[in-house]
Amino acid sequence: MADWLQKQWNGYSIWHLVLLPMSLVFFFLSTTRKYLFRLGVLRSYKLPVPVIVVGNISIGGTGKTPLVIWLAQQLSFSGLNPGIISRGYGGSVNNVTEVSSNSSPSQVGDEPLLIAKRIACPVFVGADRVVAAMALLKAHPQVNVVVSDDGLQHYALQRDIEIAVVDAARTFGNELLLPAGPLRESKSRLNAVDAIVMTNANQQTLIKTEIKTEFLSPVFEMEFSGDVFISLFDGKSQQTAHFFNNKSLVAVAGIGNPKRFFDTLIKMGLVFERKSFADHHAFVPQDLSPFAGKTIVMTEKDAVKCAQFAKGNAQYDIWMLPVSANIGDGLNKLMLQKLATLSKGK
Repeated sequence: MADWLQKQWNGYSIWHLVLLPMSLVFFFLSTTRKYLFRLGVLRSYKLPVPVIVVGNISIGGTGKTPLVIWLAQQLSFSGLNPGIISRGYGGSVNNVTEVSSNSSPSQVGDEPLLIAKRIACPVFVGADRVVAAMALLKAHPQVNVVVSDDGLQHYALQRDIEIAVVDAARTFGNELLLPAGPLRESKSRLNAVDAIVMTNANQQTLIKTEIKTEFLSPVFEMEFSGDVFISLFDGKSQQTAHFFNNKSLVAVAGIGNPKRFFDTLIKMGLVFERKSFADHHAFVPQDLSPFAGKTIVMTEKDAVKCAQFAKGNAQYDIWMLPVSANIGDGLNKLMLQKLATLSKGK
């Protein structure tokens, strides 16, 4: 279904004549809501520490979580004490919850758990990001900057810095708002953010140039690196792509943009069967039973959900491919400059 929608959002068809009025309603409601926050009719909250929001204006995976991890690491390296908040999509908790590396993905969500496993800073989830942020600061008073994983349209939480992530391979589809297109806000919204981060830009020279010239905000490129697979059986064994050359291989992805993962494997020279699930899919053993006797590779985000039944279980031969974001020094310098300016303005 997700793949079908993405295809529809890349062009125009008779269905768009039906959906376009709904997009106009969506535009009216979302724009009205945004201005009600600006006018103070709807209440927004200012935290006692700076808030950096990492989000996007379109539906689908763009690479926000790797960017959040990278950003938190850079802030830590610079002597700051970041904390991270998230909606916790795919999780079941109703109340604000602190995420640890041992948390259940079914409760806190896959992305927050992945973040908690990768970096040593507080991570809190909650449907209300304001409440989650307040709980984080109360529990960890040393935190002096909050990073919100997603939430660009969550205007109840005031923010000091906004970073929007754009997938250069998909850009903005047909540039229509939901449901006729993939956009949550019009692309002019990108002129108001502090930075635009492009993923998949290395093979998109023309698109890269268009984005850099179309928008007022500074544009940075983000690439993903990772060529070592880790076994879910023991969480330690490592192999490179060559190890899988003579195996019956299945690539499984339950992420917003499965194609990005599959393309990565193809660039490694791997030949594989592919199976896509919905983003944030709650994996159970039955999902993988059709691939009995085969070797499975998946993203780290999917692996945090499969590890609970694959660890120590010889029935499964599952490997995950961790990736890290690579961004030049420019974005980190910009963030530190803006944070320094905020500190002087107090």
